[in-house]
Amino acid sequence: MLRKVTLASMLLAFASFVSAELTIIVNPANNSAIDDKTVQRIFLGKEKKFGDGTETIPVNQVADSAIRQSFDENVLGRSSSQVSAYWSKLVFTGKGIPPKEVTSDAEVIDLVSKNPSVIGYVDSASVTDAVKVVNL
Repeated sequence: MLRKVTLASMLLAFASFVSAELTIIVNPANNSAIDDKTVQRIFLGKEKKFGDGTETIPVNQVADSAIRQSFDENVLGRSSSQVSAYWSKLVFTGKGIPPKEVTSDAEVIDLVSKNPSVIGYVDSASVTDAVKVVNL
């Protein structure tokens, strides 16, 4: 029994070290210059337009996904609970609506590929030629 518990603990520890490589994506028709600060501002509801003046529609992955947690920490610079609290405050005060949430990389890619205003993030292994990678 102790062996099984030890093995399970080791596997969980290993899984936490294996992380997906996060990639920001936009529609191929989007030619706006996008940097890390712009992405932060878009996903925190502080920026409503791309540099060329077109509307932004950010798409998040569900809060309990590893890619979302990576995005929140590495791009937004906040824990997922801090991001959730941030959006709760904005919603409560009527000052914002959080980005739409989807459950998979495939859904993000589908939305981004169909609308030049959408910006999202996926695991780099999921990227297809239907979207354009934003180099931060």
